[in-house]
Amino acid sequence: MTQTPETNSGTNTGTNAEANRRQVLYWRLLSRLFDSDEQATLEAASLAVVEDIDLPPALLDPQASVDSIVQRHPELAAEFEGLMVPDPDQETDDGVRDHAVEVRRAALVSKVLLNVFATGTGTVTAGQLSRWQSDAGWLERALGCRPGELRGGRSAGNSPGRGPDTTTGGRGTTPDLSTLIPAIGPELGTIEADLVKRMHLREVLADPKLAAKLTPSMSLIEQLLRDKNNLSGVALTNAKALIRRFVDEVAEVLRTQVEKATVGAVDRSVPPKRVFRNLDLDRTIWKNLTNWSPEEERLYVDRLYYRHTARRTTPQRLIVVVDQSGSMVDSMVNCTILASIFAGLPKVDVHLIAYDTRAIDLTPWVNDPFEVLLRTNLGGGNDGPVAMAMARPKITEPKNTVMVWISDFYEFDRSQPLFEGIEEVHRSGVKFIPVGSVTSSGRQEVNPWFRERFKTLGTPVISGHVRRLVQELKTSLA
Repeated sequence: MTQTPETNSGTNTGTNAEANRRQVLYWRLLSRLFDSDEQATLEAASLAVVEDIDLPPALLDPQASVDSIVQRHPELAAEFEGLMVPDPDQETDDGVRDHAVEVRRAALVSKVLLNVFATGTGTVTAGQLSRWQSDAGWLERALGCRPGELRGGRSAGNSPGRGPDTTTGGRGTTPDLSTLIPAIGPELGTIEADLVKRMHLREVLADPKLAAKLTPSMSLIEQLLRDKNNLSGVALTNAKALIRRFVDEVAEVLRTQVEKATVGAVDRSVPPKRVFRNLDLDRTIWKNLTNWSPEEERLYVDRLYYRHTARRTTPQRLIVVVDQSGSMVDSMVNCTILASIFAGLPKVDVHLIAYDTRAIDLTPWVNDPFEVLLRTNLGGGNDGPVAMAMARPKITEPKNTVMVWISDFYEFDRSQPLFEGIEEVHRSGVKFIPVGSVTSSGRQEVNPWFRERFKTLGTPVISGHVRRLVQELKTSLA
C-alpha cells in the first residue's frame, strides 16, 4: 500500500475541518428557520466558528440588522454585495474550491437569509418592517440585484457592473440564479405583505414619528389603497404622502424606460435643425474631401450636413383597461403611472379605465397617477364586458387605436361575452394587446381559457414584466 504523503494528509484534514465548520453554520440556519428556539449546541459551535474566522458575533444575533452590522464593520459591506452570485474565480487552478472562503460566505449568507425569512409571528412595528425591508434589500444585493427589484418595487435592471449571473460552479454552494431569482421575488413580496398585515397600520400612520419610519413598497401601497376610506386626519395625510412618494419613485424608473426608445420613424420631409448636437460630422467630412489641401494638410469645409431628428407621428389613441380586483394591485399602480407618462408624449391621446364588477373612467385624471390611485377601489370580482362597454365608444379610428387590456382574465362565467367583444375590436383594426399583469418581477397568472383563444386570435398574452409592455407600446405607437 502506498502511503499518502504527509502534506496531502494535512490538506485533507484542513479541508474536512472547513467543511465541518460550514455544515455547523448551515445546520444552525436550518434550525432557526424552522424553529425559532435557540439550539444551545449549534449556537455555541457557530459562535466559535464565527470568532475563529474574525467575523463579528453580532452576525448570530437575530435582532441585529445587516445595516447595523455594516455600520460597525464597514469592511463587510463589499462582502455582502454579490455574495450569492456564482464566481468561477474563487476556484484554484486545479479546480479545488477555497473552503476557508466558503466558510466565511456561509456565515454571511446565513445572516441575510435568517433576517429575511425568519420573521416570527405576532404584531409587527413600523421599525421592524423598516428593518426587514432593509435586510431584504441586502439579500437582493447579495443576489446581484438592486434593493427593491425582486419585490416588484421601484428599481429595474441589474446592479451597475454586476448583474445576476447564471453561471454555475465557483461558489459551489450557491444555487443557479437563473432559477432562483424568478422564484424568490414573489416570495419576498408575500413575506412583506404578511408583515404589513401584521402591523397596526392605522395607529402607525396616526403617529408622524412612526409613519416616518415606513418605506413605501408595493405591499404597503396595496394596504393603504385598501384602507384609505377608513383613514382621516393625520393618518390620511401620512398615507397620501407615502403613496405620492412611491408613485414618484416608480414614475422615475418607468419614464427612463419609455425615453430609451423614440416614437415614430424619422420624417425626412422636415429640414434638419441646424444645431451642433445634430451635426453629422462623418458625412460632413466625406462630402468635403474634394476640398482637401495636401500642401496645407487642411480640409476646407464649404457645407455642413445635419442629421434628421424629427419623427413622423400619426395621432394615436391609447386605451388602457385595467382590472382593479385585489389580485391586480401591482398592475393597477404600474399602469396608472405608465398611462400618465404616455399621456405626456406628443400626439398620443390616452384614456384609462379601471374595473372590477363596475367600470370607472379615470381619463380626466390620467396625467396624475396619484389622483387616479386615490379614486380606485381595490377588490371585488371581474366583469370585463362592463369595461368593454365603456371602452368601445372611445374607438373612433380603429387603425390609429391601441387597446391594452391588463387582467388575469378570471371572469365570472368563463366570459365568452368578453372574448367576443375583444374579437370584434381586434378585427375592426384596433391593435389589441392583452397583458397578464404589469409587475417589476414579471410574475403573472392568466386564465388558460383566454390564453389559448388569444393565441388563436394572433394576439398572445405578452410577458407581465413592465419593461416588455413599455417596448410593446413603443412599437405599436410608432
